Amino acid sequence: MGKIDKALDTLHAMERGSESAALSYAAGTRAGMAVTLVYLCLLLSVPLQDLQRLVWFAVYPVVWASLGGVGYGRVMRRSLVVLPLIAFVGIFNPIVDTSPAFSVGSVVVSRGWVSFMSILIRGMLSVQAVVTLMSVCGFADVCRELRAVHVPSSLTMQLQLVYRYIGVMLEELQTMARARAARGYGRRSFPLRMWGTMTGQLFLRSVDRAERIHRAMLARGFDGSMPRYTPSERHGAHGVGSVVWAVAWTGVLVWLRFAHIGSIFNIVR
Repeated sequence: MGKIDKALDTLHAMERGSESAALSYAAGTRAGMAVTLVYLCLLLSVPLQDLQRLVWFAVYPVVWASLGGVGYGRVMRRSLVVLPLIAFVGIFNPIVDTSPAFSVGSVVVSRGWVSFMSILIRGMLSVQAVVTLMSVCGFADVCRELRAVHVPSSLTMQLQLVYRYIGVMLEELQTMARARAARGYGRRSFPLRMWGTMTGQLFLRSVDRAERIHRAMLARGFDGSMPRYTPSERHGAHGVGSVVWAVAWTGVLVWLRFAHIGSIFNIVR
């Protein structure tokens, strides 16, 4: 399976969500969204120098990905895409702040390196929490629940259309890649001019495909917003299980944020 095929499979899987039976008895989409919001607020409120507390916050995406049948390894691999961008945010911290923070044996680590690692960890954990939410609950259900809690339809509609357009571009790219491979007689490298032509063709083909999809939507009564479907039993239940899930995780996250966690390192005062 090629990279484009894998990307399409990932896109479709994140749109549907997980089929895990264990999750259906635990949390609905709305509860997952609420806990993820609490998680992000508490995670981002942790001071930059409190590195140990940030590491403990990894419990949430690890446990939820495992219960949702997604697997934390898959979530980790998907989140690595944004690692260079997160690293760029704090790349100059070790140079600017050279004051000592803690020591490991005879090695003294500066506060700049601590803040840099803190930015990396909180950025990666934030992305992993959102990726886990999308992978377990499904992008379509998340957008539907956002609309149900009165998020402007213009925003949710744009999210859905952008997500759909990414799939359209990947499908057209897949068609062009297969045609190129069938007519390339085993060649793996092509002139740069040909890649420019293919990029232009990809844009034109994807826009034409998107226009056909839009006309089909209008023919079926599309009025600027997606119809509201009845939530599925798997992700839409808002009963006792969802309340217990939300309350339990909120309690755990609040405890992780404010409880005293013993120091592992020898802090330099």
